[in-house]
Amino acid sequence: MTPTNESLADARDMFAVHTMLRREFGLMPALIRGVTADNKERTVLVADHVALLTLVLELHHTGEDKHIWPRLRERVSAEVAPIVEVMEEQHDSIHNSLLRVGKTTEAWRESASAAARDALADAIDQLIPPLTAHLALEEEHVVPLIEQCITKAEYALLPQEGVSMTPPESLPTIFGMVMYEADPAVVDMIVADMPAEVQPVIRDLSTKAYAAKTEQLYGTATPPRIAG
Repeated sequence: MTPTNESLADARDMFAVHTMLRREFGLMPALIRGVTADNKERTVLVADHVALLTLVLELHHTGEDKHIWPRLRERVSAEVAPIVEVMEEQHDSIHNSLLRVGKTTEAWRESASAAARDALADAIDQLIPPLTAHLALEEEHVVPLIEQCITKAEYALLPQEGVSMTPPESLPTIFGMVMYEADPAVVDMIVADMPAEVQPVIRDLSTKAYAAKTEQLYGTATPPRIAG
């Protein structure tokens, strides 16, 4: 049954997170292939970036598996329920692809070889189409269901648990990634749910952290955008 006595979720931040994932994973294959074989320092820098984004995606999907799909199964009509099954099947497939990305990332980190580099880039090339299709389907069919059937408190468990399982030193960079193409109103909404002591500084801190990271990775503080 859909909750009637609690505020329902505002899931606009899902679009900001998805845009970030499309952009960052989309830039990865060329970034990886641009690393010269046996350049250990550059290999570690880029491998760390891949590992961080892989963690972000895994935590995003784990949160949905735990807090979204079970509640939607309970609350949506039988006519709509099959979309939840599709989402779960796609998560399983993407998880298997991410396992391959994780293994090839660590192999490249250890060897810094051209073969390992190319294997990782190929693994991400194969991940991108199903991930892109999944994100689009979720935006079209699932976000409206979340806003109709999931409470604000239930939805808030996704970022709360994700933050708790992310290295603290990486949080400003990750939020900077999300902010980079996000609607300012969505950024305001996300910041409003952060601890009061963080709110005055988090935008500036995160913008600078992401700019510093992209300077290292791409040689620019303004990597290509994908949002319209």
